[in-house]
Amino acid sequence: MTETALHRSPAPSPAPRAEGRAGPARRALRLLAILACVPYVSLKAAWMAGSEIGIPAGSVLLEHRDLLIVANAVTVLADALVVVLALLLTRPWGQRVPAWLLALPMWAATGLLAPIMTGYPAQLAVAALSGDEAAATPAEPFLDSWVFAVVYGGFILQGLSLGTLFALYTRDRWGHLLRGRLGGIPARVSGPGVRATALAGALLALFPAVLHVMWLSGSTHGMAARQIAERDADAVVLEVQWLAFLVVAVTATLLLVLRRPAAPRVRTVLSLAWVGTGMVGCWGAYMSLVALMPETDPAKHVTALMRLAYAGEMITGLLLAACLAVVLRRRSAAA
Repeated sequence: MTETALHRSPAPSPAPRAEGRAGPARRALRLLAILACVPYVSLKAAWMAGSEIGIPAGSVLLEHRDLLIVANAVTVLADALVVVLALLLTRPWGQRVPAWLLALPMWAATGLLAPIMTGYPAQLAVAALSGDEAAATPAEPFLDSWVFAVVYGGFILQGLSLGTLFALYTRDRWGHLLRGRLGGIPARVSGPGVRATALAGALLALFPAVLHVMWLSGSTHGMAARQIAERDADAVVLEVQWLAFLVVAVTATLLLVLRRPAAPRVRTVLSLAWVGTGMVGCWGAYMSLVALMPETDPAKHVTALMRLAYAGEMITGLLLAACLAVVLRRRSAAA
C-alpha cells in the first residue's frame, strides 16, 4: 500500500483542515498517542543510561549490555515515529504528504501493535480465568511484571489512538477508494499478475500455518529446547493469534483481488487485509532479525525450521501487501 497514485486520484477530497482546527476529538487522540509513548521511551532512556529499573537480577538483558543499548536506541526511534504520525494525521501539512510516505510506516505500526493489542489482554484473561498469576510474563528472570503492564498498556493506547486517527484521515482523503462492495470493483483493478501474486502468498502461507497447527496440537517438532520446557497457556494464546492473523491476511487479500463474494464491503475487507498483512509481514521480519542475534545458551537456539517459518511469514506478508498496493493504485486511477 505504498503507491503515490493514491493521492493523485481525480476524485474530490476535503480541503486540508485549517491550522489549529483539527477538532477537539482528534486533538485529544493526538495527545493520547503522544503521552502513551512517554513510559516506554522513559524506560528505554533509563536503560541506555545504565539504570536497571524493572530488570531483575539474573535477567538475560544484563548479559549483553552493548547490544541492549543499541536495541533500545532503535526502539526509541521507532516509538518516536508514533509522535510524527500523530502530528501528520492531524495537521494541515499531513494532507500533502505523499501517500507512500504515510502508508508504509502506518502499515508497519498497525502490524506491530495489533497483536499486542489483542494478545496481551487475551493472556491476562487466561491468567485470570486459570488463577495463574505468572501468566503473561516470562518464566525466567527477564523484566519485572509491572514493566509489561506499563509498556503494553502504552502500546495499546498508542494503537487505539493512532488507529482511530488513521481511520479518520483515510476517510477524509481516500474515502472514495473504500466505498462500495467487492462485486463493484472493476475487473481491471486486479489483473492476472495480482491474482497470481496473491495465490503465491497464500500457498507460501501454508508452511507456517501447518507449523502453528502442529504446535497447537501439542507437537514440539522444530521448537527450541527452552520453548518446549516453557510451553504454557501464554504460548497457546500466541500460537492461536499467529494462526488467526495469518488466516485473516490470506483470506481478506484473496477476497479483495478475486472480488468474490460480491456482497462484503470493500472497506471491511481492505481493513482486515491491511491489519493481517501488516502483522504477518512485520512480525515475521522482526522475529527473523531476533533469530539472528547471538545466543550462547544452546537451549535457546532458534531452530532452522523456526527460522524458515519466520521467513515464510515475512515474505507472505510482503507479497500480500504488494497486492493491496496495486489494487489501491489501480482503483485510484479508475476513480
